[in-house]
Amino acid sequence: MVEQLHGRELSFNNLNDLSAARLVAHEFELPTCVIVKHANPCGVAVAGGIEQAYERALSSDPLSAYGGVVVLNRPVSEALGERIAEQFVEVLFAPGYDETALERLTQKPATRILEDRERRLSNPGERDYKRVLGGLLVQERDWDVEDRDGMEVVCGSPSEMEWGDLLFAWRVCKHVTSNAIVLAHDLQTIGIGAGQMSRVDSVRIALDKAREHRHATAGAVLASDAFFPFADGPRLALAAGVTGVIQPGGSKRDAEVVEAVERAGATMVFTNRRHFRH
Repeated sequence: MVEQLHGRELSFNNLNDLSAARLVAHEFELPTCVIVKHANPCGVAVAGGIEQAYERALSSDPLSAYGGVVVLNRPVSEALGERIAEQFVEVLFAPGYDETALERLTQKPATRILEDRERRLSNPGERDYKRVLGGLLVQERDWDVEDRDGMEVVCGSPSEMEWGDLLFAWRVCKHVTSNAIVLAHDLQTIGIGAGQMSRVDSVRIALDKAREHRHATAGAVLASDAFFPFADGPRLALAAGVTGVIQPGGSKRDAEVVEAVERAGATMVFTNRRHFRH
């Protein structure tokens, strides 16, 4: 169960954003913070402690995080509660709160504070539903948590650290509205491009976001939720210093895309599975 400890009644959009954020957090076991706006993650970070995870998720895109939904998978300490109270947060969701932290957080009457007491296991047979004119679309929910098994390194040789960033970016990308691009470095998102009609535009937005908030793109990795139809998107990222790309593969121009990455001395991984969230 989930208990609301404080704040206004949850709205339709609050609940939708909260669900989106919880699904991202579900991907990770280490201390994780997810910040969502309009059903898309704008900051995700995994760290050794939940305080660091929050700071890094917030710094991913602090402008977009304003008025967002914050989901943590560890209890909120006194210090973290003080820090979160400095921000405008619509919904805060965590498995517990230090008493002093809760006193500080409840000084803001509008913030909806929720305690996660959920003990039910996720249902892998659960369906996704979407209303359309004249009917209802039904499909299996994209539950799988993917690892390196079944993936194919098509050029380069990822280090263990790079593998960590590639898999992190891929798991976040799964929850971003398509066309989805996620830039990540050291288990932190540094730029996200979501919901664009052109995949190369999503790459541009992700790179612009990273530059806007002074994140170094040199040595970062890029995840794409579906294949690149042309090499233009990867070339933009490679020119910015991205050294690893993870994507499903399957384009008629895969050879052209792989060649562009190989020429840059970078790494590319094919997952052989796309996500394509709509």
